Amino acid sequence: MSRISWQDVAGTAAAARPPGPTGTRARWTGAVAVTLGLAAACWAVSVRLMSGMDMGVATRLGSFPFFTAVWLAMMGAMMLPGAALAVARAARAGGVRAAPAFTGLYLGVWVLAGAVVFAAHRPHGTAVAGAVTIAAGVYELTPVKRHFRARCREMAGPGFSFGLCCLGSSGGLMAMLVALDVMSIGWMAVIAAGVTAQKLMPPRAALDVPAAAAIVAVGVLILVDPSAVPGLVPPT
Repeated sequence: MSRISWQDVAGTAAAARPPGPTGTRARWTGAVAVTLGLAAACWAVSVRLMSGMDMGVATRLGSFPFFTAVWLAMMGAMMLPGAALAVARAARAGGVRAAPAFTGLYLGVWVLAGAVVFAAHRPHGTAVAGAVTIAAGVYELTPVKRHFRARCREMAGPGFSFGLCCLGSSGGLMAMLVALDVMSIGWMAVIAAGVTAQKLMPPRAALDVPAAAAIVAVGVLILVDPSAVPGLVPPT
C-alpha cells in the first residue's frame, strides 16, 4: 500500500512540474522548499501555543485574538504541505511574487473558516463529538466530497478559489478535529496526514472506503464508550 502511495505522490509532483527553463524550475523548487519550511515553522508555533490547552470536548478557545493566532498557525501547519505543489505552480506561472499572494489568499479562506469555528464552538459532550465524527466519515463518501477533492487536486485557479475547493474537500475532517479537540496536537497530526494524503493522492476506493468506515467506527466508539478514546474526556 505504501509503495502505491509514493508512486501516486511522485506522479502528482511530476504533473505539477513539467519541463521548463532553468529559472522556472528554480522557482518551482524554491516555492516548494519555502512552503514546506513555513509549514514546519507553523508546527513549532502550534505546539508552543497549544501546550496544555487540550481538554477534549471541554476545550475552551480563549480570546478571539489568541484563537486567531493559534488557528492561523494550525492551518499553516496542516494545509501548506498539501498545497506546496499548487504554490509552486503559481510561482512558475506568475513569478516569485505570485507565490506569497497565492499562499496568503489560500490561508485567508481557512482564517475565515476559523472565525466561523470561534463563533459556533462551545464546550460540548461526547454525544456531539461522536455524531460529528460519524457525519465526517459519511461525508467522505459523498459526491460533494469527491467533487471538491478533484477540484482541490487540480491545483488550478487563484489562491482564494483553490482554498474554497480545499475547504469543501477537507471540511468534514476539520469539523471532526473541532468536535474532538481543536487544541489537540495528536488529533491535529492525524487529520493533517489525512488532508495531505487526499491532496496528493488520487481517489482510490480500496483506501478511501476503509478510511471513511474507520472514521465512522471512531464516532460509534465515542458514543458507546467515550473513555476508550484517549484525551476525549478531561480527567476528573
